[in-house]
Amino acid sequence: MLIYAVRHGQTEMNCMDIVSGITDVPLTEEGKNQARTLAQSLRKEAKIEKIIASPLLRAVQTAEIIASAFGLAVETDERLREQNYGIYEGKSRLAKGFLENKRQFAFCYPEGESHFLVCQRVYNFLDDTIQKNYPKNLLLVTHGGVLRVLRSYFQDMNNEEYFSYNAENTSVEVYDISSAKKKAISLDMNKFSC
Repeated sequence: MLIYAVRHGQTEMNCMDIVSGITDVPLTEEGKNQARTLAQSLRKEAKIEKIIASPLLRAVQTAEIIASAFGLAVETDERLREQNYGIYEGKSRLAKGFLENKRQFAFCYPEGESHFLVCQRVYNFLDDTIQKNYPKNLLLVTHGGVLRVLRSYFQDMNNEEYFSYNAENTSVEVYDISSAKKKAISLDMNKFSC
């Protein structure tokens, strides 16, 4: 089972380096073109059997463009929505305090959520989705913050790697679920060792 994880196409807020988080914004024309190009590439190189997207418009629009190339429907799951950045929604990524808060993984952005809360919902989504859909190949269309969490599910990342992770618009990462199963088995075995 393979999981293809995709970041949505470009939005105006991306162009302006503005924090969008849970702010619901559409794709730009360039973002739609990026999604079309990605759909053509995936159609040639991947066997995708199910598509699940964040319910935010930019992810749904990207997923629908890709889905049309595969003749599939798009399902949405609330757990794939971007992190709620609270008071930083709609502000510059360089706004005072934003990057400092981003380094504090257990700290909730004021009026928002913490990285740990995002990890909880995304890990729960992955556990549920893998169990229900194994061995189908899945395409997940989501956001940069969620892609960071997805990567941490499949491979170890130190704090600096986690903080610095950045996915470009319509970038794709592919994960083999067998590596996650091996990791889970290893963790279970360690639980019982002295």
